[in-house]
Amino acid sequence: MPLLQVRDFPEDIYKKISIVAEKEHRTIAQQTIVLIKNSLGLEESNKERRKQLIRKCNARIIPNEVKSLDAAKLIREDRER
Repeated sequence: MPLLQVRDFPEDIYKKISIVAEKEHRTIAQQTIVLIKNSLGLEESNKERRKQLIRKCNARIIPNEVKSLDAAKLIREDRER
């Protein structure tokens, strides 16, 4: 992954990024990437991210023994214990 280093970065902007990053539970690097993506119009909509996640989940290979499990039966057995 490429590395980006910015010299002489304005301190006030850095502080604002770090405040927003903390509020969003991100690192400063993650928040900077989000801000740059947004400013370049590269952000994905929530709907698109969900579609990608669903495609990724559907692409998983699930073993037949897992597919054949009956969730209701497992819950019933657990409750009886």
